[in-house]
Amino acid sequence: MAFTIKSASDIEGMRTACRLASEVLDMLTEHVRPGVSTERLDQLAHDYIVQVQKAIPAPLNYAPPGYIPYPKSICTSVNHQICHGIPNERPLKSGDIVNVDITVIKDGWHGDTSRMFVVGDGSIAAKRLCTITYDAMWRGIAKVKPGARLGDIGHAIQTFAEGLGFSVVREFCGHGIGQKFHEEPQVLHYGRPGTLEELVPGMTFTIEPMINAGRREIRELGDGWTIVTKDRSLSAQWEHTVLVTETGYEVLTLSAGSPPPPAFISGAA
Repeated sequence: MAFTIKSASDIEGMRTACRLASEVLDMLTEHVRPGVSTERLDQLAHDYIVQVQKAIPAPLNYAPPGYIPYPKSICTSVNHQICHGIPNERPLKSGDIVNVDITVIKDGWHGDTSRMFVVGDGSIAAKRLCTITYDAMWRGIAKVKPGARLGDIGHAIQTFAEGLGFSVVREFCGHGIGQKFHEEPQVLHYGRPGTLEELVPGMTFTIEPMINAGRREIRELGDGWTIVTKDRSLSAQWEHTVLVTETGYEVLTLSAGSPPPPAFISGAA
C-alpha cells in the first residue's frame, strides 16, 4: 500500500491548513445555539474560509466516484445523523447534538477536523455520548507512534466504546490526507492490535470515530450523502488530523479554541 510520506516543508503546509480548519470551528462555536440553522452555519463558515482565510472549503462540489457533488461547504450531522449531513434551513433546538465537520484547502494542503456541539440544554445521555466519543478518539490518537499498527488504533477505540455499552460504526473510517482529501491508509475504528499497516514518521491521517448510543447499523438517506443510525439512536463523532513523528504523534488540528485533551493524555501535542 502506497502511503504519502510528508517532508518537513509538506508538514508545515499541513500544519497551516489544519490550524485553519480548527479555527473555523472556533469561529462557529458562539453561533451553534437554538434557533440557528445549519444552513446559516454553512454560510458563516464558507465566508470565513474564503474571505478571511483565503482558503477553499474542500467539501463544496466534492464528488468521489458514485456520489453526486456535495452541495455545501461543511457537513452538519444532527442527532441520529452519523456523518455527511447536508446543512439545511431547519433551526437547531435546545437538546440537539450536532457534529460540524470542516475541511480546508490552503496552498494545496488539506486540514480536516470535526467537533460535537450540544445545543442549549442537552440531556445527560447526549452529553455522555459526546464525551465518550471524544475520549475514544483520544485513546486512538494515544496509540500513534512509529512501529505501531493501524489495528492498535482501532482496537483502542473499539474496546473503550463497546466496553461502555456503545457501538462503533464500521462502514466509515479515518483516512490519509495531504494534497488529496482522502489518501491511503484507511484508519478503521475497530480491529485487533498488532494488525494492519505499520506507522512510520511523516504519515498524516485522520482519526474520526463515529459512536452510536444504540446499535451500529446504518442507512443512507435519499440525498445520497447523509448517513443515519438505522435504529434512530443518537450518534456522535470527533475528528483530528494526526502526524506520526519520530517519537510519537502531533495533533495538527489544534487551535486556541480547541477542547483540551482528556486527563488521561499526558504531554499531548
